[in-house]
Amino acid sequence: MSTSLEDRLALRELVENWAVWRDAADWERFATVWHPTEGWMSATWFQGPAAEFIDVSRAGFDSGVSILHFLGGHSADINGDRAIAQTKMTINQRASIDGVEVDVVCTGRFYDFCGRYDGQWKVVRRQPIYEKDRLDPVDPSARLELDPELLDRFPTGYRHLGYLQTKAGFTVKTGLPGLTGEAVRRLYDEGAKWLAGSATPGNLSEE
Repeated sequence: MSTSLEDRLALRELVENWAVWRDAADWERFATVWHPTEGWMSATWFQGPAAEFIDVSRAGFDSGVSILHFLGGHSADINGDRAIAQTKMTINQRASIDGVEVDVVCTGRFYDFCGRYDGQWKVVRRQPIYEKDRLDPVDPSARLELDPELLDRFPTGYRHLGYLQTKAGFTVKTGLPGLTGEAVRRLYDEGAKWLAGSATPGNLSEE
């Protein structure tokens, strides 16, 4: 059995591999970070099995969708063969809104339900926590007027990201966890239950 330090280093490496391999379109290695049968991804624009997430991410990458990730601080709670890993991150997406090229940067945390499978840590479920975001035209002199009704459809933590993705043709889920509120409290409760030995990492049907 690995020591606690070895586990923590392995979990950090797992999260870093997720970001590097996904953004580099290294799909074969990206598939290895997920639990092979239970992997589940929740995002603004996708909720479903990891294998399907890989397929739609590959298709998006090939069609020019630009979504990149950057990682910051990391913490992990470990109980035997289970862990909850939290990693500060940004989601960066570039696209055009009404003919104006923009960047959206969303700051938050990856909240990962992890499990040991064949002696290696894998992501069983990933649920980002969306803390705040902003939107900037790539050309600072460009003028862009946002539709306030569409903008207000989404929570504060990802309102601009949701706006951009909706304009780009994605179906964006509302009610995802933010810095505060019922959704993130429920997520923390699911994380505690996962560490304590619950059968599943939360109610996936609600994601």
